[in-house]
Amino acid sequence: MVRALMCLELILNSINLNLVTFSDLFDSRQLKGDIFAIFVIALAAAEAAIGLSILSSIHRNRKSTRVNQSNLLNN
Repeated sequence: MVRALMCLELILNSINLNLVTFSDLFDSRQLKGDIFAIFVIALAAAEAAIGLSILSSIHRNRKSTRVNQSNLLNN
């Protein structure tokens, strides 16, 4: 599960890189890409906090953080 959270962080960082790069390349006078990148950074911080709290809760209850062993969402 930690690996999945790290992969999500890498995806969000690549989105930020693309937003800033294409904003500078196509629209250098306006800061739309930079502003969107700041929103994505805020979203990544919230995702990390919520994801790590869920991870710690699962580890506390199940003593394992493996995604394939966790069946908490099955009904």
